[in-house]
Amino acid sequence: MKIFQCKMQHWLFPAFLAIAYFCTNVQGQVAPPTRLRYNVLSHDSIQISWKAPRGKFGGYKLLVTPASGGKTNQLNLQNTATKAIIQGLMPDQNYTVQVIAYNKDRESKPAQGQFRIKDLEKRKEPKPRVKVLDKGNENKPSVPEEEVKFFCQTPAIADIVILVDGSWSIGRFNFRLVRSFLENLVTAFDVGSEKTRIGLAQYSGDPRIEWHLNAFNTKDEVIEAVRNLPYKGGNTLTGLALNYVFENSFKPEAGARTGVSKIGILITDGKSQDDIIPPSRNLRESGVELFAIGVKNADENELQEIASEPDSTHVYNVAEFDLMHTVVESLTRTVCSRVEEQDREIKASAIATIGPPTELITSEVTARSFMVNWTHAPGKVENYRVVYYPARGGKPEEVVVDGSVSSTVLKNLMSLTEYQIAVFAIYAHTASEGLRGTETTVSLPIPSDLELYDVTENSLRARWNPVAGASGYLILYAPLTEGLAGDEKEMKIGETHTDIELSGLSPNTEYTVTVYAMFGEEASDPVTGQETTLPLSPPRNLRISSVGSNSARLAWDPTSRKISGYRIVYNNADGTEINEVEVDPITMFPLKGLTPLTEYTVAIFSIYDEGQSEPLTGIFTTEEVPAQQYLEIDEVTTDSFRVTWHPLSVDEGQHKLMWIPVYGGKTEEVVLKEDQDSYVIEGLEPGTEYEVSLLAVLDGGSETEVVTAVGTTLDSVWTEPPTTEAPTRPVTSVFRTGVRNLVVDDETTSSLRVEWDISDSSVQQFRVTYLTAQGDPAEEVVMVPGSQNNLLLKNLLSDTEYKVTVTPIYDDGEGVSVSAPGKTLPPSGPQNLQVSEEWYNRLRITWDPPSSPVKGYRIVYKPVSVAGPTLETFVGANINTILITNLLSGTDYNVKIFASQASGFSDALTGVVKTLFLGVTNLQADQIQTTSLCARWQVQSHATAYRIVTESRQDTQKQESTLGGGTNRHCFYGLQPDSEYKISVYTKLHEIEGPSVSITEKTQSLPTRPPTFPPTIPPAKEVCKAAKADLVFMVDGSWSIGDENFNKIINFLYSTVGALDKIGADGTQVAMVQFTDDPRTEFKLNSYKTKETVLDAIKHISYKGGNTKTGKAIKHVRDTLFTAESGTRRGIPKVIVVITDGRSQDDVNKISRDMQSDGYSIFAVGVADADYSELVNIGSKPSARHVFFVDDFDAFKKIEDELITFVCETASATCPLVHKDDIDLAGFKMMEMFGLVEKEFSSVEGVSMEPGTFNVYPCYQLHKDALVSQPTKYLHPEGLPSDYTISFLFRILPDTPEEPFALWEILNKNSDPLVGVILDNGGKTLTYFNHDYSGDFQTVTFEGPEIRKIFYGSFHKLHVVVSKTLARVVIDCKQVGEKAINASSNITLDGAEVLGRMVRSRGPTGNSAPFQLQMFDIVCSTSWANKDKCCELPGLRDEETCPELPHSCSCSEINKGALGPAGPPGGPGLRGPKGQHGDPGPKGPDGPRGETGPPGPQGPPGPQGPSGLSIQGMPGMPGEKGEKGGTGLPGPQGIPGGVGSPGRDGSPGQRGFPGKDGSSGPPGPPGPIGIPGAPGAPGITGSMGPQGALGPPGVPGVKGERGERGDLQSQAMVRAVAHQVCEQLIQSHMARYTAILNQIPSQSTSIRTIQGPPGEPGRPGSPGTPGEQGPPGAPGFPGNAGVPGTPGERGLTGVKGDKGNPGIGTQGPRGPPGPAGPSGESRPGSPGPPGSPGPRGPPGHLGVPGPQGPSGQPGYCDPSSCSTYNVGAPHPDQPEFTPVQDELEAMELWGSGI
Repeated sequence: MKIFQCKMQHWLFPAFLAIAYFCTNVQGQVAPPTRLRYNVLSHDSIQISWKAPRGKFGGYKLLVTPASGGKTNQLNLQNTATKAIIQGLMPDQNYTVQVIAYNKDRESKPAQGQFRIKDLEKRKEPKPRVKVLDKGNENKPSVPEEEVKFFCQTPAIADIVILVDGSWSIGRFNFRLVRSFLENLVTAFDVGSEKTRIGLAQYSGDPRIEWHLNAFNTKDEVIEAVRNLPYKGGNTLTGLALNYVFENSFKPEAGARTGVSKIGILITDGKSQDDIIPPSRNLRESGVELFAIGVKNADENELQEIASEPDSTHVYNVAEFDLMHTVVESLTRTVCSRVEEQDREIKASAIATIGPPTELITSEVTARSFMVNWTHAPGKVENYRVVYYPARGGKPEEVVVDGSVSSTVLKNLMSLTEYQIAVFAIYAHTASEGLRGTETTVSLPIPSDLELYDVTENSLRARWNPVAGASGYLILYAPLTEGLAGDEKEMKIGETHTDIELSGLSPNTEYTVTVYAMFGEEASDPVTGQETTLPLSPPRNLRISSVGSNSARLAWDPTSRKISGYRIVYNNADGTEINEVEVDPITMFPLKGLTPLTEYTVAIFSIYDEGQSEPLTGIFTTEEVPAQQYLEIDEVTTDSFRVTWHPLSVDEGQHKLMWIPVYGGKTEEVVLKEDQDSYVIEGLEPGTEYEVSLLAVLDGGSETEVVTAVGTTLDSVWTEPPTTEAPTRPVTSVFRTGVRNLVVDDETTSSLRVEWDISDSSVQQFRVTYLTAQGDPAEEVVMVPGSQNNLLLKNLLSDTEYKVTVTPIYDDGEGVSVSAPGKTLPPSGPQNLQVSEEWYNRLRITWDPPSSPVKGYRIVYKPVSVAGPTLETFVGANINTILITNLLSGTDYNVKIFASQASGFSDALTGVVKTLFLGVTNLQADQIQTTSLCARWQVQSHATAYRIVTESRQDTQKQESTLGGGTNRHCFYGLQPDSEYKISVYTKLHEIEGPSVSITEKTQSLPTRPPTFPPTIPPAKEVCKAAKADLVFMVDGSWSIGDENFNKIINFLYSTVGALDKIGADGTQVAMVQFTDDPRTEFKLNSYKTKETVLDAIKHISYKGGNTKTGKAIKHVRDTLFTAESGTRRGIPKVIVVITDGRSQDDVNKISRDMQSDGYSIFAVGVADADYSELVNIGSKPSARHVFFVDDFDAFKKIEDELITFVCETASATCPLVHKDDIDLAGFKMMEMFGLVEKEFSSVEGVSMEPGTFNVYPCYQLHKDALVSQPTKYLHPEGLPSDYTISFLFRILPDTPEEPFALWEILNKNSDPLVGVILDNGGKTLTYFNHDYSGDFQTVTFEGPEIRKIFYGSFHKLHVVVSKTLARVVIDCKQVGEKAINASSNITLDGAEVLGRMVRSRGPTGNSAPFQLQMFDIVCSTSWANKDKCCELPGLRDEETCPELPHSCSCSEINKGALGPAGPPGGPGLRGPKGQHGDPGPKGPDGPRGETGPPGPQGPPGPQGPSGLSIQGMPGMPGEKGEKGGTGLPGPQGIPGGVGSPGRDGSPGQRGFPGKDGSSGPPGPPGPIGIPGAPGAPGITGSMGPQGALGPPGVPGVKGERGERGDLQSQAMVRAVAHQVCEQLIQSHMARYTAILNQIPSQSTSIRTIQGPPGEPGRPGSPGTPGEQGPPGAPGFPGNAGVPGTPGERGLTGVKGDKGNPGIGTQGPRGPPGPAGPSGESRPGSPGPPGSPGPRGPPGHLGVPGPQGPSGQPGYCDPSSCSTYNVGAPHPDQPEFTPVQDELEAMELWGSGI
């Protein structure tokens, strides 16, 4: 035994100098004792003596160990002792003894030997004389006479049942020795039907009765049965066998008698694989006296647990089977004497009156308790034992009361539960039968008269009648609206509140409100009500007034004080004019800039914080711009006159007044106020005729029609005209013609140009008048100067004939007028439709715009020959081309283009356009067979893929394949003979798929054959009968194979597939691919449903020929065959068998590695010239199971059986073979099945990836209400095995609720739990539950200190081991409890498996708890927990036996600071030993995103993302908004809100009001979670890119630079672990060295503490000035190590709240959470020895200070590096014995085997 290890780290330099002396003088300094001797004192004690060694020594260590295995017992003696007496030994047991002398920390070599008391006793006996019988063989002694055997002669009789272990470990040869032992045992008793009876049961995995007590009447019959006892074979389930004997053997029907001694004898050779304690206790308590005989590998502790007391007479253990005869006599003597003693006890107790109690009465029944009363039993009763348990199943509980008491109250019961009750009278030596009865607790009182009232838009109140005795109330409320049902909230209130307000509700939403009365942790049945919140109120009483030609006024009444504003939307009927405005909370608003004579629809929305209300709508039509009723001229003077008119509406804008002399002159104008109705024009010429014009200028800048009048000023001298005839103009004026060649041309829809020739230069002006040909009285007059010979007439009516007259005006009168007709054009549309840029799904159309002005264009298009909707779109006036997309390939479309003009839409420009045809040509069938046919075609030049479908015309069965773009041929197999098939080929161009090209072909008929018998189908092999997988065979069809060898491969495949059992969706599905240059799918997984059809298809596979491209073929299998379309099933093992004869001509490594990491099992079979290293890369690991090699094609038989066995073992769906920790195990990788792996977690809602243990393992945080689930049929398609181990590595978070939740559970289709593991974070308990074989719900709950520590916030590893008889819990690789259960029934497959679901959840939706999960596996074995080493936990990791950590670092001085391998950028660097705090270093640049590819070595996880439900993406934006311009969608205006709620521009058609562009609706569900890494945009889903280089460390100096800072929470967690582990490391070592150097005995103590919940560590203390040293002194021993400081800001854990009785049975309706216990104060924080924390004492005797060392490198050293120092590893407990002072003082060694 080494005292310490001589290997030291040089950073403990001062201690090293002192220790060096010891390292050179430890060994070989103490001489060993000699002359070891034994002296037998009695049958169980011995005296050991020895001779003392020479030299100085301090004492002895005496070690005694049973040779058959067991605990070594140690006795420490003084140096004066030379003898010791040891008692309590077994005479038949071999022992090894060692005596070691020691002096301080040095030990001698041991003086050792072996002894057995029985052998030592024989040496004392005189040797028998040997009689020589044969002179010729003097070396052979004669067989001594048979010794006299013991025979039990007592008159007492007994019922003896022998239980014999028949497991495989015994073996058939040793079982013969067991029979011999049994025969000797039976012989020793007087056996008969009225005498001692003997029964026998044999057990292994399952027990069986070989014969009952009443099976035989004579001893000879029993001995004959013993001799013929068959050997059973199997596992060792002793506990199950003991229970079986208890239930079946000691019964009257099996021959057991009352008043007779009952003896049980167990014979076993190994440790039981199940729990033996409860069944053995049941047997002993029922009056059976148990004896246990162990052979060879039997566990003596277990034998002592089974046997009755005392162990010295009831437990026997022999090293070998051939030594069993040595214990027969001792056993039979003991049994015989015990039968006599029991007989006396039974007879004595028969004299005394015994019997059960009577008259069981229950009373005072409540929901949680009731009283049990009974009448006393006769005789002297010592105690009464009351046993009770739920009738529907559950753990029995019991109460023991004094014999003088006849009542008790059963408490902590479940409400509304029927309980079975049994009362037993306990006497001195026996117990009575039970007095039995039942009682049912009442239900908890529920709240009544629930009323929901005072309902508003976002709140309501609830009130109910109070419940007496309730400790509080739980209110759950949730919306019933689709999409919001999961948004459940809860409220806990005290018992005094029965009227509450529920706020923060959504408007116009139906809510369900559920109220529970809480009684501690139990809840009553709920009372439920439903109510709908009010909708957001729209405004009321819309009033539209002051409607003019371009304006109107709106007014309305408000409905709520919570309105923050209004949104007003108004648009015209055809949708071309859409306006929207948001205003403050006003009640009146003017609309301006409207178009005259236009119908407008207006909608007003109230805006609230919660959103907007429904609209208040109205319709109005603007008025026509009013023409002036008259224009008058009066108050005429020589230089002025007044113009008067009727004013237009005040909203029309200003007026413009213009005047000009009729006979030529300058035009003048003035702009007047809008409300002015007269104006005096001054400064005119006397006696001059003026034309006066008036028009209104609208707000938009347009002008109204002009009204004119003519007025003449007075002459300067005005006299009354004479009354004679009026003067006339000269007659000559009639014949003066100034106008010739009058032409009206340049017609448009609204204008004409008038031109003429001037024939007389004396013309002063021309008067142009025009009116419609129909004689419109409103003649229009325009004056032009005499030098102008043309005029453009505007604002004319379209398609109207006008008469235009031009009159020359002279100084003295008018000339001859000339007239000509003209006609405006009709409304014109676009022209000249042209098509360009035709493609398979788009084309561009272009047109010439019309001559007249337009507002925009409406384009309408519809397919001609196929059904499809009419689509339309709009473009602006300045656009005459558009690209139309999303069209069908090869399809004609009718296109119509309308121009939107002031007068309406023009006539349509129509045409037919056509997209390019995306399809194959020359499609035809060939190679038509009875069950197959092929199709070939001419490839399409742009095709990227083809989708080819064959459909049976008889039963519509389809086959479908997707092929590459270069493929021109494909074959279909597995068709029906003489059947018509439609073959359709769809050509694909990326995402575009063209129309089908189809032909119809018929398969050949079956030829008429003579009758034949059906072929013999190979029988299934036994190992394959449980197989259920998707199995793909990949066969090399290259030229190097050849026809003959290819047929050998086909025969090999035929045999391999023939070994399978069931083919099809309920068993194994088989597919076949033949690969050369291009892989060819011979048939898919779902092609065949029977073994006969798939074997027939294999026989008809034709040889292909070509090169060898294995990598391409594997990718083809993954992308084409392992798809849902090809029949792949979720949750079923995926197996590939590759058969090849050469090296691949492409890369196989990457695709093989990817598929293996994705869970595919790949077997590689190589023949002849195959490359073995390539086969190893293709095949899964381990290669010994997955890679096969044969020399030629005739050698397939050599590997056939082994390949079939391995494939079928892998193909088990009940327990598929998985690769875990470098070994193959049967089980399930649950993390992969739930998508909690690096490449998939981002698609799981509510999950983020964060650093796990050691900061190098990834773990996954399930956020609140993530409710991660998967259908059971995909995870466990065949259910769960009977025995399994559930393994978790997880961590409870600070925000994990203080109520029960299921870490994992399986639900049925009604969301009722079937099996699972429940953690109660409030009660600190763990519960496993399932349904037993009879369908009853059973639970087992574990509690205690070891259970509580998993709730403290650290990572812990939990194993729940489930077998047919018990549930066992192992935490951190240490068993903490086990409880008996019944064998479980299997689960249903119609439900789901869920992580973190709250126990109170009901239905398919519910709440889930947040926690972190790093590992989750289900292993189909009960021994996995014993093999696991917990290498992922810092405190338990053993570097010598555990695999290397990912990216582990070294703490050695030589390696400090060296750059590690290239890692991903952005991650935190590795940090050396903690020194002074360095300044923050610069942040390294973000690395570029790596390409998606095979994952390289895993880098440390990046910084932790923000907490919350997943990493919430931006709120979902509205869909892509269409072009929005002046021209909207045509058609009549729908009522706003009636068509649809306002949103973005809707699809064409009846148009609703567009939604505002403001805030979007409630955000959608969170987007996929990006891979946590460097801050930036969320990464794409996929495997982690290659690891980038670490940033360079800072230059070492006084302060080392800190690596890039990670997330606070992640760093806090890691720093807390590192700080705790490394400080304890240093403290433990220094304490040990101090004890050694000062020669002070120090008991080795583990200073590990339970890690507290990780969080931000306490603020570090000031480091002090670096480099400051104390004054130098003489070198000396270091002082005792100081203790670490108390953890910062972390208090002690408060007292846990009282825990209620754990629930048993099926879950009730919506079970609420239990109340939280009193708020704790974190966990116990102060570390253990040495001493409580306090201020650091004065420094010890320090040596000469060394120079200041360099600071540590930046980054962080993984805590796992400290595990090499065995930090926290518990030291073995050393038993303490009192030394033996002399030979007269005996010390009995208590322990295993002594």
